[in-house]
Amino acid sequence: MSRPKKLKIVNGLPEHRLYGPINASNKNSILMSIEEYETIRLIDVEGLRQEECAQRMHVGRITVQKLYRDARYKIADLLVNGIVLKIEGGSYQIDEKNE
Repeated sequence: MSRPKKLKIVNGLPEHRLYGPINASNKNSILMSIEEYETIRLIDVEGLRQEECAQRMHVGRITVQKLYRDARYKIADLLVNGIVLKIEGGSYQIDEKNE
């Protein structure tokens, strides 16, 4: 039996949730979870280290590494192959301090 998924703490939901080429069809799209988006925001935008990001999200550093790697791959796929990226879903909880 697999372990239950732990909720990751996120600052809030993204304001924009759909990215891609203007003329792209939604047939070829990839899904980025809210947690993957949050790791990109914390590490690349706020400049946190992975360990700091893990503390903020209340998960282990290894979990953050995986989320970050997966998110970066999806962003690269979007840029290189012109695929639409949708941000939604996942296993998260919005930080109560930001509600």
